[in-house]
Amino acid sequence: MFFLVILQGAAVVLFCGWYAQLSPCSPASSNNKVHVLLLSSWRSGSSFLGQVFSQHPSVFYLMEPAWHVWSKLKKTGAPAHRMAVRDLIRSVFQCDFSVMEAYLPEKHSVSSLFMWSHSRALCSPPACPLTPRTQFSNNIQCLKACKGTSLQGVEEACGTYSHVVLKEVRFFELESLYPLLQDPNLDLRIIHLVRDPRAVMRSREESASSFESDNAVVLDQRNVPAGEVQYQVLQEICRSHMRINERAILKPPPFLKGRYKMVRYEDMARDPLGEIFSMYEFVGLEMTRQMGDWIYNVTHGKGKGFPEDAFKIISRNAVEVSQAWRTMLPYSKVKRIQEVCKEAMSLLGYKMVNSEKEQKRLDIDLLVPQEPYQFSWLPTKTENPRKS
Repeated sequence: MFFLVILQGAAVVLFCGWYAQLSPCSPASSNNKVHVLLLSSWRSGSSFLGQVFSQHPSVFYLMEPAWHVWSKLKKTGAPAHRMAVRDLIRSVFQCDFSVMEAYLPEKHSVSSLFMWSHSRALCSPPACPLTPRTQFSNNIQCLKACKGTSLQGVEEACGTYSHVVLKEVRFFELESLYPLLQDPNLDLRIIHLVRDPRAVMRSREESASSFESDNAVVLDQRNVPAGEVQYQVLQEICRSHMRINERAILKPPPFLKGRYKMVRYEDMARDPLGEIFSMYEFVGLEMTRQMGDWIYNVTHGKGKGFPEDAFKIISRNAVEVSQAWRTMLPYSKVKRIQEVCKEAMSLLGYKMVNSEKEQKRLDIDLLVPQEPYQFSWLPTKTENPRKS
């Protein structure tokens, strides 16, 4: 009998070890926080998605901390930045902002952080008394009232939230994130936001001067003819989306299974509540009535906005925004974009257009359908995030 008990115990240990290898989706991080990386590229709707998380009362959000690395090391190319960016991201996920001091001026505060006022958590207690945690923040008011918060105050605020969410556009592959996915102190989920490259190009053209420095890093400081820069940058972005998606979906390492979710901007524009509910569920956040109303209002405005609003989160008609390229881009550009991004468009579910007439016929759907997600106002808090 004693021998049987020992044998059963050994079998249980072996089974648990085997099961842990097959199901790495929910290791308990040391501080029980969930860490979310919003992985995207410039002008793909990532600022809006960032606010979808930033305005949630359970979220500490920061927008593009890797901007500091790229700005400091801008004379080199993206591959040279990978490890520095990854290490910075790891520290910020753990609410350790001392790593930022290598990239900030000697006299620094919260206002030294890139786009800091777009984080509701940095405009709310304990970081700043301006905005109660149950209310939506206003970044203009925050810029005036909260700019003196110290990095220590930022760290203290970070520690009071259940979810730390970072938005990044400066990762071009998943492999450099593997150490974070395997870190027992992190419970990392990756939401990969993609967008039709034709729409990305139209949006980038509205604010082209803002991307000059980043373009040089993306192109590894190569000497590229001026007329070719936008297409070669877009080609690198398309290739990166392919690499990331293929690595995560086709043959993911065990520690990546259940931790990756791809979202198309166009699906989010057509069904914002359903898609965002699904993302919240994936990371273990509750969809509140207040958040649902905010999401609906900001995606059901009138028109597609103006060029000067490119980086602002204002009420727009999300479907019109997603379709704007079809009436605003000349077909010659569309044809070239389709050439440099052909494989990525096929993989991600974007149909080609073969003429200017086809491009401008808005009744032709250019999105390959994906499995729809049904949204309802049911209790949404979940302990087991939905796998994608």
